[in-house]
Amino acid sequence: MPLDGPALARALGPEAADGLQTVHTSLCRREAGAFQRAAKSGDDLLVACTQESALFVQLNAETEGAPGLAERPIRFVNLRETGGWSRDAGAAMPKLAALIAAAQRPEPEPVPTVGYRSQGRVLVVGDADAALRAASLLADALDVSLLLTSPGGTLPQERTMAVHAGRVQRVSGWLGAFEVTWVADNPIDADLCTRCNACIAACPEGAIDFSYRVDLSRCATHRDCVRVCEAVGAIDFDRPAAELTETFDLVLDLGAAPLLALHQPPQGYFHARDDAALVRAIVELRGAVGDFEKPKFFQYRQKVCAHSRNQQVGCQACIDVCSAQAIRSDASLKGKASGGGGIVVEPHLCVGCGACTTVCPSGALSYATPRPDELGARWRTMLSTYARAGGRDAALLLHSRGAGAALIGALGRLARTDPTVQGVPARVLPVELWHTASVGIDLWLAALAQGASQVLVLMTDEEAPAYRRAVGEQMAIAQALMTGLGYAGRHLHLIAAADARALDAALRLAPAQAVAAPAAFAVQADKRATLDLALGHLARQAATVPDVVALPAAGSPYGAVRVDTGRCTLCLSCVGACPEGALVDNPERPQLRFVESNCVQCGLCVTTCPESAITLEPRLLLADGGKARREKRVLHEVEPFRCVRCGKPFGTVAAIEAMVGKLAGHAMFQGAAAQRLKMCGDCRVIDLHTDPGEVRITDL
Repeated sequence: MPLDGPALARALGPEAADGLQTVHTSLCRREAGAFQRAAKSGDDLLVACTQESALFVQLNAETEGAPGLAERPIRFVNLRETGGWSRDAGAAMPKLAALIAAAQRPEPEPVPTVGYRSQGRVLVVGDADAALRAASLLADALDVSLLLTSPGGTLPQERTMAVHAGRVQRVSGWLGAFEVTWVADNPIDADLCTRCNACIAACPEGAIDFSYRVDLSRCATHRDCVRVCEAVGAIDFDRPAAELTETFDLVLDLGAAPLLALHQPPQGYFHARDDAALVRAIVELRGAVGDFEKPKFFQYRQKVCAHSRNQQVGCQACIDVCSAQAIRSDASLKGKASGGGGIVVEPHLCVGCGACTTVCPSGALSYATPRPDELGARWRTMLSTYARAGGRDAALLLHSRGAGAALIGALGRLARTDPTVQGVPARVLPVELWHTASVGIDLWLAALAQGASQVLVLMTDEEAPAYRRAVGEQMAIAQALMTGLGYAGRHLHLIAAADARALDAALRLAPAQAVAAPAAFAVQADKRATLDLALGHLARQAATVPDVVALPAAGSPYGAVRVDTGRCTLCLSCVGACPEGALVDNPERPQLRFVESNCVQCGLCVTTCPESAITLEPRLLLADGGKARREKRVLHEVEPFRCVRCGKPFGTVAAIEAMVGKLAGHAMFQGAAAQRLKMCGDCRVIDLHTDPGEVRITDL
């Protein structure tokens, strides 16, 4: 690689000057002594090689006087495939400096963990031969039970494991806590059967085989099997089907179609329809005994959740996008603080994709490892270092640490040997994430405001189709904002590449227009706060700012509420339903007011309105420097109804007249009682207690 140590040192600042004067070309082999000398110094270590990371860890352990990894961890960064091995590697020094600077950032703060406990009770589901084959590979390490789902195959005469038979109804749970329900509807009771084979010999149709199940499609009415099994009583054609449920720690599914047809099945569940998948499953199952933990990937604030209020459902973007079915609705939940319901996220099922946080318009769900502010600080360091080193038109390439990192590595290696392949361009800065769907519009726009020309998201077969749709919809919104503000070019790209050559072609992009002066703000933990900071800076840097930018309807986090004043009765049900305080009343007079900056377009007001008088308009209001978005404006206003006794205004004319009309035929609201409907609350009480002809509870 064409590395220039002094140039990197200048780009990284005075603190890096001593450490980057020497460029090592064979550090893991001939120059290993240089690493060992650095290891003994006790200083922080950053090694620009990921291929030999295991060797460096071993060298550190074997170096006398070097701190252990618990005292001083070693960090690694890949400079070779990400930039050093490309056609424009000579111009990649700003990028390499940015990658080194980002790798020196503090590690994310630790987060709570989710625990699992497995005692090794595994259920193998399938036909007899396949299940027994798998069981033979597991029995020495796990407690194996079989669930046979179809006739066929041969069970051994001796009973070495529990055997069940039936049709699987449902599978739920996770590692250490699976619940499996099946219907036992075969005439032979697997628990009572002694496997004496008398029934097999007696059956004239050959409807019973050595899996000890009756093939009812071949069975006639001879019932010779019942006669020969009379002493044991294992065969009963009149026995009603029974639904049975048991718990297991692990499930191995050998069926052609998976019992859990999820892109992200729960941990502890394995589907193996061929030998290759079976081998992988056996290896993982044998090691799945003991206590395990993983990060709790999300944070949830029910108070600002826009899913439901008063048993009315609004936004359910997170439920729709979750490929692990870890999120469910709890619309009936009575929250003391908000008076509404919300969602329930099962942390044991959550796989950390973060797609729910990306589509959440209110920020009720946020990603926790790393948090948005931690990730934003890392990106800001990359972009500022890149610019300080003379780099231009930076593009962030977001990729997963699994298949995404492997694909970028393959591109770098291909570029080294094939002159037709460019490799990762010098202006493209790879950013490794746990999952590419975990980052959304707030961080994308923040990066563009802080000087990036583009944000590219690389997706492979790892990502569920729902994630691609969600990220694509959010990108359409972000691009509409950039285009609406007058920035030229395409700033957001979703790259779906199957191999290195496809990725090489996809990365040959013309840069888009960036801001003239990068923003200095820090990304906030709150999604809406970051969006406001980013949009504010982008608007200030724009040449011309329109009053309104129209946005796509799917997933828009901003917009207006339109009210049909001819239908609205100012019942204010929408005010009570709004979780963000975007719709508010006026205690002084009958008014419905709206704060557009608070609206998340959840639709709760639409589903709550009894008159169907409300519609949504996705947009970003920028008039008056954005001040108009933050001000309360009146959507509907009517004259108040005045109390017929004291003249005090209360309610609205339409509401009182509607109430009087609906109760006109009711026996309890005739005469004076009907008149009280037109009184304010105080006068109604006074009139009720001063009417001598009124029968009151106290008189009874």
